[in-house]
Amino acid sequence: MKNQNQQPTPTLHEQTDAKAEVIKLGIDVHQRRHVVVAQTDNETMRSPRGFTPEEFVVWARQLKGKARRIVACYEAGCFGYVLYRRLVALGIECLVVAPRKWDQGVKTDARDARELCSNLDRYLNGNGKALTVVHVPTEEQERRRSLSRQRRSLSDELQRIQNIGTSHGRYYGEHVPSDWWKPKVFAQLRGSLSGFLIELLEPWQKVLEVLGRQLKEATAREERQAATEEIPVGVGALTASVLDSEFVDYERFKNRDAVSSFTGLCPGEASSGGKRRQGSVTKQGPIRGGSIRGQSIKRKFDPFSALPLFCPRPPLQNRGARGAVRGR
Repeated sequence: MKNQNQQPTPTLHEQTDAKAEVIKLGIDVHQRRHVVVAQTDNETMRSPRGFTPEEFVVWARQLKGKARRIVACYEAGCFGYVLYRRLVALGIECLVVAPRKWDQGVKTDARDARELCSNLDRYLNGNGKALTVVHVPTEEQERRRSLSRQRRSLSDELQRIQNIGTSHGRYYGEHVPSDWWKPKVFAQLRGSLSGFLIELLEPWQKVLEVLGRQLKEATAREERQAATEEIPVGVGALTASVLDSEFVDYERFKNRDAVSSFTGLCPGEASSGGKRRQGSVTKQGPIRGGSIRGQSIKRKFDPFSALPLFCPRPPLQNRGARGAVRGR
């Protein structure tokens, strides 16, 4: 007897028009070519496909009609968030994830895209550790951070070229001070250094003069930016501005572990079995600095810690007192 409640079998046309729930895209991004691996729902991943950046955007737009939800992911890196913003403008969800070494002796673009797609599938199914999602700043926040990092690059470049001059002096047995490139100092060195050494230093001195002016202007810009905000006690204007531009949004950190991970101020560890060995801080993260930077970060996140920023030292009158303090 025929079951009256039985649903009719879908026709081939109806099956073709049915939408998938989710299409997942793992994208290995390069300047002239994107390699993409797609997976529809829980089906087997498709073979990798290569696109130019323009072709990929057109292809991604066409996918919109094939699934209720499209989720893409690619690794953060030198290409910034341009692709992220293009996909979001199309109504496609996009995750920018922390780079990871996927290869095990073999590395290809196709393999990287496949690993990204596979881990995206695990992430969407509830495994939050499959991918480390990167916070995407607004365009304004991104530009401010780029200007802050530009100042750091100017400082590093000035230090590098300054060391070239000092190295030339040592090589030829002459004393060249660290500030040799400053106009007044260089004018004095002309009378004490050999003509050949001056010939070596002069091109670099002109470059350093320009870098010095640009660094001074960039530093003043950062300090002016910090002057518009409340600066915590014990933090300088420049450091406060750098922290603000790097953290972007302090509210996104829910606990001190998240802050430590972001700043690279959590200890390294190599533990196995019953043995636990912790080492120095990992220094893995956008912000890498010494104790002052760590203290500055701690002050910014004072609600997460009951410890004061600077612990006052008790007066040490003699060795006995010093020993008592250490013992305590």
